[in-house]
Amino acid sequence: METQTCPECGDKIIGRSDKKFCSDACRNAFNNKQNKNSTNYMRNVNNRLRKNYRILAEYNSEGKTKITKLKLQSADFDFDYVTQIVTYKNGSQYFFVYDQGYKILDNEWILIVKKTID
Repeated sequence: METQTCPECGDKIIGRSDKKFCSDACRNAFNNKQNKNSTNYMRNVNNRLRKNYRILAEYNSEGKTKITKLKLQSADFDFDYVTQIVTYKNGSQYFFVYDQGYKILDNEWILIVKKTID
């Protein structure tokens, strides 16, 4: 019988013959290292989206509000991260971060709205 070693820590594996790691911790550490680059990018994008959402929700407690673009930028809102862009028949374009959205009115004003979920 051949003795197997853990690919993460190098310790001897005890147990079933098809076992690949010595512990759950080693298995998780190994898989996290394998997926680090792709999950890191996704984590950063998701963090940015959550931050944008919190900023919009904070300023939009009434469901619809007008704010200056400068105020959003000073709160560290990043206009490059949205989850959906909706263009209505009248040509109005809204940018959504989940159910919080905004429309650029002109160079300095933004209309923030909350999408009603039916």
